[in-house]
Amino acid sequence: MFDRNTLIQQLKKQSHWDVIIIGGGATGLGIALDSVTRGYKTLLLEQVDFAKGTSSRSTKLVHGGVRYLAQGHIDLVKEALYERGLMLNNAPHLVSNQSFIIPSYRWWNHFKYIIGLKIYDFLAGRLSFGKSLSISKETTLSRLSTIKKEKLKGGVVYHDGQFDDARLAINMAQTGIEKGATILNHCKVEHLIKTSDGFINGVVTKDIETGTIYNLNAKAVINATGVFTDDILKMDTVAAKNIIRPSQGIHLVLDRSFLPGNDAIMIPKTDDGRVLFLVPWHNRVVIGTTDTLLDSHSLEPKPLNTEIEFILKTANSYLTKSVCKKEVLSVFVGLRPLAAPKNTEEKTKEISRSHKIIVSSSGLISITGGKWTTYRRMAQDTINKAIALGKLPKAKCQTKTLRIHGADGASDKNHHLYVYGSDQKGIAHLIKESPELSERIHPRLEFIKAEIVWAIRQEMARTVEDILARRVRILFLDAKAALEVSSMVASFLMKELNKTETWKEAQITSFSKIAKHYIL
Repeated sequence: MFDRNTLIQQLKKQSHWDVIIIGGGATGLGIALDSVTRGYKTLLLEQVDFAKGTSSRSTKLVHGGVRYLAQGHIDLVKEALYERGLMLNNAPHLVSNQSFIIPSYRWWNHFKYIIGLKIYDFLAGRLSFGKSLSISKETTLSRLSTIKKEKLKGGVVYHDGQFDDARLAINMAQTGIEKGATILNHCKVEHLIKTSDGFINGVVTKDIETGTIYNLNAKAVINATGVFTDDILKMDTVAAKNIIRPSQGIHLVLDRSFLPGNDAIMIPKTDDGRVLFLVPWHNRVVIGTTDTLLDSHSLEPKPLNTEIEFILKTANSYLTKSVCKKEVLSVFVGLRPLAAPKNTEEKTKEISRSHKIIVSSSGLISITGGKWTTYRRMAQDTINKAIALGKLPKAKCQTKTLRIHGADGASDKNHHLYVYGSDQKGIAHLIKESPELSERIHPRLEFIKAEIVWAIRQEMARTVEDILARRVRILFLDAKAALEVSSMVASFLMKELNKTETWKEAQITSFSKIAKHYIL
């Protein structure tokens, strides 16, 4: 079912679609799910791999946005808290309830956080993840053993969601295919097709693996390319104005000893007025993020020294265990597609994170902004817009209770294979057939060889990077280890995909170039 050749055959057989979506991140995959479950013939094309961009580089939070509450965006917070509850219900193998502690060093701040978080609880309503509460200095220190105790007054506990972003994207792609959509990675849209009177009615796409070109028609073409939105708008109109300004956020990954308990830390006000999170993730700790406006975007953004120093300095002002560059296991960088500020004075943290749907005069529908937590709502609004424009027949949204692939099957969160949910049975079957697949990929890491084979056969992984960055998250958890195992992963791919030695060597070289950006 998830075989690339089968999916490519569908492209060859079917040249007319109801909906073609450009972009395979959270938003594009969400739209594909919404579209196919309403009964439309749906095609999604992703130029590299699912969640290659921003959607694999988040702070790993499913949240309403405590910061947006402070800025007075009540509607945005309420919508996100509602969607957070749906995500936990629909993908319980990947989304979990995470307790956060805000350490208070001033009484006034302590009371302010309690009041703010009681409002946060209230807005969550029946989909609440748990009540916020004030805890004493002693309890705070017992739960956060690495936090500085000097001048500490106490803490405030609240609840939000934590998840694995890229794995959810892969499972969404699988769900879409199971429902009848054609969803392809490594297929780049090269041009838009227009009627004689200038309306878009299709795309020209190139299969990156074979170089084959396909001309495909559609009733609705949707641009869900995140920071690449302007590139597609320029395909439509060469003189189109830029509507996106990318903002960069970096994250550092550390050993679990920096945050040994079960709680995450939220630092509500850093030196530049932002929030910083320290979140337990896959038995490591993710610290982030920054917010730096950029003038350009790329597939592999690089961390700035100032950003690294800022995170290290902020973490060290709260932790007793000193964080330095050599302790960093991986650094990863994401780009947020913000609406271009109307004036240069506007700070990134003040630019609205709500999503916008833009309809070009050619009929191209573009969706921008938003965040992972609200992907489902963004998708619903986008398809509703296509219906309102008369591009699609009316049909009701079906995604509120749509279970994501892997969701059915209770999983033990203490075992690293929990992220596969019900697919753990499939991995166990692979090991039964070939016991050597139970061996670890790397002596320092918990991951096993069966996960590589599973990623290739069942999760549409086509490159070393697809596997090590977005299926088995080693590049994000220990970048040096990822480099060390890249040759072994390339060997598995060569065998499974029937490739040559030359292809394998090219894969190792290509991955090495990327992995170096993740090592400090």
